[in-house]
Amino acid sequence: MNIKNICVTLVAFIGLTNANAQYNPLKIPDTLSGTVFNLTVRDTFKQFLPGNQTITAGVNGDFWGPTLIFNQGDTVHINLQSELNDSTTMHWHGMHLPAVMDGGPHQVIPPGTLWQPYWKIDNKATTFWYHPHLHHHTEEQLSLGAGGMIIVRDAEEAALPLPRTYGVDDLPLALTSRKFDAFNAIDYTSSHYGDTMLVNGTLNPQVTLPKQFVRLRILNAEMERGYNLGFSDNRTFWVIGNDGGLLNAPVALTRVPIMVGERVEILVDLGADAIGSNVNLMAYNAGHPLGFPGAEPGTTGPFGSLLNNRNFNILNIVVGATTTGAITSLPATLVTNIYPTAADATLTRNLLVTDGTPGTAFRFDNTDFDLDNINHHVVKGTTEMWTVKNNNIFGHSFHIHDVQFKIVSRSSGAIAAYESGWKDSYYLKIGETVSFVAKFEDYADPLHPFMYHCHFAPHEDGGMMGQFTVEDPSQVPTIGSKGATFTLYPNPASTRLFFSFDDPSAKAYYVTVSNAIGRTLLMLPRPELKNGIDISNFPPGMYVVQLIDEKTKGTVTRKFVKE
Repeated sequence: MNIKNICVTLVAFIGLTNANAQYNPLKIPDTLSGTVFNLTVRDTFKQFLPGNQTITAGVNGDFWGPTLIFNQGDTVHINLQSELNDSTTMHWHGMHLPAVMDGGPHQVIPPGTLWQPYWKIDNKATTFWYHPHLHHHTEEQLSLGAGGMIIVRDAEEAALPLPRTYGVDDLPLALTSRKFDAFNAIDYTSSHYGDTMLVNGTLNPQVTLPKQFVRLRILNAEMERGYNLGFSDNRTFWVIGNDGGLLNAPVALTRVPIMVGERVEILVDLGADAIGSNVNLMAYNAGHPLGFPGAEPGTTGPFGSLLNNRNFNILNIVVGATTTGAITSLPATLVTNIYPTAADATLTRNLLVTDGTPGTAFRFDNTDFDLDNINHHVVKGTTEMWTVKNNNIFGHSFHIHDVQFKIVSRSSGAIAAYESGWKDSYYLKIGETVSFVAKFEDYADPLHPFMYHCHFAPHEDGGMMGQFTVEDPSQVPTIGSKGATFTLYPNPASTRLFFSFDDPSAKAYYVTVSNAIGRTLLMLPRPELKNGIDISNFPPGMYVVQLIDEKTKGTVTRKFVKE
């Protein structure tokens, strides 16, 4: 056996052994809250295994990022500084926000650039996440660890008797797996599945949770693998939330499937457990039919993994002392959601999963993904039903940006109660047709499209994506017209740079600032320019401002000197 096989086998043993295991304390990501969030994504290192450190990509750290706490109704401002060696993007998965702030493949952030999106939080209380979305490089950058979770809070959720003490009885759990090579590097090229589990970036994790009801906010942050979750003693737990918000009432289960990009919030009752006892959160992944991602039988090759088609431990839970103010009972009801129905839809769109045969990439409607091609034009304010058919050779995790939707039909049978709430991602089985209904209420933008795609990173990178705009027919921009003229002052400038438009009604759609050799330093979508822009950290020299105006989407450039 060569050194690489020995290393892989050792890692698998560490990740899969439960009896007498040497556990590692589960990392609970730090939180950031308020309305201004400073994030830096960079290439870094993490000590996963003995020996070499592993090259990673972290947000404000060495692997995975802080949990962002948003409050419904607030306007949040993000200062995202990229110090990666390569370009990236950062997508706010599940958030309802303007497309120009969405962080899809169009909002490419070059190395050394500060991107400053902002938006009002309209989403309901639930769990979201953020991650790179750079076309052809999503799997690479996610594999290295760039990303993090988002918790939205609102008054309706706050009034409920639910666990919500972060890191104590309310935990974020980002589930994923990795394969390490002989030098401890993350191997994302030889297989799309990892050989060993990570939870919040922790190998073989263990956590102590109090003897009461606890809340687990679970995210499938995999490249491709699905999970069928349950506990080692087959205890009942309760699903209280889907991707986009709380359910109307808890749903009792012993197993819940979760595919890439999906989130599920569950309540687990540890009240009858003895202090010091253990229970494992498990993946019951053995025996699923081919097409379930991770059910492949092989351990090597592009779809091979030592975790494939088997049951394995995810998280060891030790029961600790009850906390003050513990939640010890289950609420019978949660919130009152009013969902759209198929009858509310004024238009139906049909998507077909195509290709995927050996040597070909999966696509939608036999169409190659093209950043310059808009596949669908949605009219602002309409309610639509989208029907996606998969008569192909593998399952998929379908995700759409901008909206939360309601699944209204599955050709494979009744819609399960655990996915009866608001969704932005769902599993599409082989041979299945799924329909969902969504209302596209606002954020019309004919220039920056939203995405729909399979959330399996290899499928997404391979082109299993499409684009749609949400457009207001009464406000058609005169694209191609000359942009709004403006002057910059003071010029030279030292700390802040101001804009003066010839037309006082003109507004900026996008502003970028580059240095004299063309390196982008600032990307400002729909900037609020009344207070100018901060240039205090720029070194002295010549700079170029490029401004796209809101009305015509025309581009005008100006130069200024930094003193």
